[in-house]
Amino acid sequence: MAAEIVNPRSDIETDSDAGEFDPVFALHRGGKMAVQATVPIRDKDDLSLAYTPGVARVCTAIAEQPDLVNDYTWKSSVVAVVTDGTAVLGLGDIGPEASLPVMEGKAILFKQFGGVDAVPIALACTGVDEIIETVVRLAPSFGGVNLEDISAPRCFEIERRLQEQLDIPVFHDDQHGTAIVTLAALRNAARLTGRELGELRGVISGAGAAGVAIAKFLLEAGLGDVAVADRKGIVSADRDDLTPVKRELAELTNRAGLTGSLESALAGADVFIGVSGGTVPEAAVASMAKGAFVFAMANPDPEVHPDVAHRYAAVVATGRSDFPNQINNVLAFPGIFAGALQVRASRITEGMKIAAADALAAVVGEDLAADYVIPSPFDSRVAPAVTAAVAAAARAEGVARR
Repeated sequence: MAAEIVNPRSDIETDSDAGEFDPVFALHRGGKMAVQATVPIRDKDDLSLAYTPGVARVCTAIAEQPDLVNDYTWKSSVVAVVTDGTAVLGLGDIGPEASLPVMEGKAILFKQFGGVDAVPIALACTGVDEIIETVVRLAPSFGGVNLEDISAPRCFEIERRLQEQLDIPVFHDDQHGTAIVTLAALRNAARLTGRELGELRGVISGAGAAGVAIAKFLLEAGLGDVAVADRKGIVSADRDDLTPVKRELAELTNRAGLTGSLESALAGADVFIGVSGGTVPEAAVASMAKGAFVFAMANPDPEVHPDVAHRYAAVVATGRSDFPNQINNVLAFPGIFAGALQVRASRITEGMKIAAADALAAVVGEDLAADYVIPSPFDSRVAPAVTAAVAAAARAEGVARR
């Protein structure tokens, strides 16, 4: 399947709220992708090979030897992009139909940046068991599943149970894609300032899917300590209002035993990572350690505006494309799935994620600078580097099947 950018006709105009031509709607008219055949159907001979009667021989061979499905269908090279529409971008629970433009966008990013075909699937159900059952039943058609925009805390259980039940990669990009790119940027920020991850103490604003995954992943990679804050303050073991996910988080994080507000935790901290929205007061940023890193990734409004962050921080990153150092998941997920599919991995391991982050950080190389700790999504070296690293890690960890 080929994903194509739809070029709107010049005679099509869509009125925005202001009553003016809106190029966003023009680009989206008719959808952003299409299906394209990879073999010709020019005459009856082609038809007899691609469809009946020839196709029956392939079907029979697969029935007798199921692994052949990976060689004689698209299964081993296509990903399902699955959502229930409950946590779409910063828009929230807008439902499956309204999520489709984002899922189409995700699918064309898979194709554009990783050469991976992807199919957007928006589900008309939100129950954990319903989603799991539906995806399991769809799985025979796909080589991997990318979970997208499913609200926390359900997303954690859905991913875990699907990983247990399926023998193909299942990856919740809102969690792990964000964590991988964050780690890559943090590694380079530390290298730029002559420090090791183990010397750094971080504070994360947001205890949803991204915040939880980032905290766990950074600790796995060797970060010295990290505290996570939700709307009620630091997630700590002394709180009696924690969900099971946050109770586990409290046991893994905050080795310093901090309590109270996000602002108080930032005093003397080396790293701020924002994945929650809201605004962090300038005084709290000013209280951070000298040479701190501020990764304010909320869109469209970062928790700390870069102009403010630059007054105090050595490295500043955002989730926006109009500032340097954009923490963008597209740097990770296309190459991760391309590498996993290349070796027909049964799952995506922590080692494969670490390898992806290390490869992404290495792309920057000797060009490292305060405004360049992470490469651009349009850097043609990114996807091949991540793909190769993930495939090698899969083989090393014994989850590759070729």
